[in-house]
Amino acid sequence: MTATTTHPVRTLHTDVSARPFMVIWEVTRACQLACRHCRADAQHHRDPRELTTAQGKALLDDLASFGAPRPMVILTGGDPFEREDLAELVAHGDAAGLHMSISPSVTPRLTRAALAEMRAAGAHAVSLSLDAADASVHDAIRGIPGVFDATLAAARTAREVGLRLQVNTTVTKATVPQLPGVLALVADLDVALWSVFFLVPTGRGEQLVAVTPDEAEEVMHWLHDVSHVVPVKTTDAPQFRRIALQRAEVADVDTAFPAGPLRTELRAATERLLGDRARGEHRARPPLAVNAGRGFAFVSHVGEVYPSGFLPLPVGSLHDLPFTDIYCDAPLLRVLRDPDRLGGKCGRCDYRTVCGGSRSHAYAVTGDPLAEDPTCAYLPAG
Repeated sequence: MTATTTHPVRTLHTDVSARPFMVIWEVTRACQLACRHCRADAQHHRDPRELTTAQGKALLDDLASFGAPRPMVILTGGDPFEREDLAELVAHGDAAGLHMSISPSVTPRLTRAALAEMRAAGAHAVSLSLDAADASVHDAIRGIPGVFDATLAAARTAREVGLRLQVNTTVTKATVPQLPGVLALVADLDVALWSVFFLVPTGRGEQLVAVTPDEAEEVMHWLHDVSHVVPVKTTDAPQFRRIALQRAEVADVDTAFPAGPLRTELRAATERLLGDRARGEHRARPPLAVNAGRGFAFVSHVGEVYPSGFLPLPVGSLHDLPFTDIYCDAPLLRVLRDPDRLGGKCGRCDYRTVCGGSRSHAYAVTGDPLAEDPTCAYLPAG
């Protein structure tokens, strides 16, 4: 396999210290599922402390005040459809000039009428979770029988009503063998983006087993191999950007980075499932250099701001300051934007400005958000 000829990593043309690229707002923690890897440890009932409709609209107006290019906004949960004012919030954000998306759970609330209402209100995209190609494995993770089939139906409905579709998949020790099958499914669903999450041991996710650093490296090389089939991004695995750069620097990827047993197994399964579609050279969507607090931020259901949903260190509250002030001035966010403040091998790494390591994994394992990423197998020189 030869290296890609396109630019290997996309970088933002805006100052990430002055404006975020993406903001995720957890509008509620209420959800009828009981997913084994839930970051939020979602509850069956809404929290009375949730941001009100008026407070939510004020947040959206504040985000719009950044000016063009305005942040992308994703309304997540829990399950955002647990809020009766969801369409009203989407419409308000759209009217303010924000690119609005939703990330719902697949429950009986996720109907064709509900998805059509979101599209009519101004939502551009929806993301759905699909963690396995086998119904029994996916349903066991989600805690409810029948969710796998309902997810595939919801994905098709989302496309039919005009929503851009993203599929999210969480990588754990148990789900790695399922990845080629999930790839085949997302390719058939005509998704705009496959977002692959590498498990962070927080919330209910502490109960699951993550892949090892070497296994993560193999999975990310495979994801790069198949990114001509469907555009791929990784979450809490910024090493994917380092891998993209490394592969672009060599004439023959397989010689420079020989496939181990796991990547060989994933490739063989991909070939069986996709045939000619598995073969290709061109990667359609280079990964974007955005990280926790550096172009990205998270707002909780009660108005606390975090570098990301997987890095549970609050940097401010909307009850005290507007988001615009918190994002620009919070000490932890300012530190996270400086790759020279990183510790251990991340601080020495020649790829630190485009990767920077997963700050969520560093904090989950060491208690220090600036520590080296314990999930990265790369050893920088020096």
